[in-house]
Amino acid sequence: MPVGIAPTGFARMMHTEGEIAGARAAEKFGIPFSLSTLGTTTIEDVVAASPGGTNWFQLYMWKDRDASMELVRRAQESGVKNLMLTVDVPVAGARLRDVRNGLTVPPRLTAKTLIDAIPRPEWWINFLTTPAISFATMKNWKGTVAELLDFMFDPTMTFEDLKWIREQWKGELTVKGIQTVEDAKKAAQCGADAIILSNHGGRQLDRAPVPLHLLIDVKKELKDDLEIHLDTGIMHGADILAAIALGADFTYVGRAYLYGLMAGGQEGVERALTILRTEMVRNMKLLGVNSLEELEPKHVRLLPAHAGLGTLPGGN
Repeated sequence: MPVGIAPTGFARMMHTEGEIAGARAAEKFGIPFSLSTLGTTTIEDVVAASPGGTNWFQLYMWKDRDASMELVRRAQESGVKNLMLTVDVPVAGARLRDVRNGLTVPPRLTAKTLIDAIPRPEWWINFLTTPAISFATMKNWKGTVAELLDFMFDPTMTFEDLKWIREQWKGELTVKGIQTVEDAKKAAQCGADAIILSNHGGRQLDRAPVPLHLLIDVKKELKDDLEIHLDTGIMHGADILAAIALGADFTYVGRAYLYGLMAGGQEGVERALTILRTEMVRNMKLLGVNSLEELEPKHVRLLPAHAGLGTLPGGN
């Protein structure tokens, strides 16, 4: 399938199997699994759990560059083939619910937390009887997640840093969080093998461009200079098909994967991927296409309200 599991943090907060469940389900379906810098399982343990899988690693550039490159070294030595550099988190977005709830990793057992957990006995019994949840790469952090992002991440990163990473990383390099045609071109010039059009699920800048709308112009400008991937808003098999039809080479699911993980660990992730596959096949049949290669811009219509965001295939 032209879809992989996006890098998402805190996975063991959703279910004790966490990233291991995602990696094993991805291996079973023959798709990539991307481990986040904010993951709750180490790079080494994910690769060991799915040795036949396609395991990728997502990097946030820290202010401590040596620590960042230590993660890169570990990924390389573990056999990771694709490094995904995220560039849209110079600081934490205003994640108001996280601030209001005092979100920490591991979660704090406050009176409110316990009251919320009462009607969900399976979750809190699991939480209390399994190894503690922690960031695999930052085990000693005691503050909130929002405070961590502002403390750790480097807002001074530039395209020169991308060139620097390209010189050190021996595998494929993907740049995640591209939101303009100009930046897509710069990433290609700096040696990226792929870009991911993404607005971080709207969790950073909530008025950022919609990646599907941006895709049209990026594809027109870059053509085959590098692979164009798309993240954000992929919640249905038809979303995947729409992206491929408009020129994307690949897509990612984040929330859909996490919903499956919450519901039932690895079995839940496999169920979510099965649903996506079923939706893709059904919609391809309804469109009258026999392969992904037959999908074209004519199969997609964007809303007239977005007509100014790109040249719409087939008119308005």
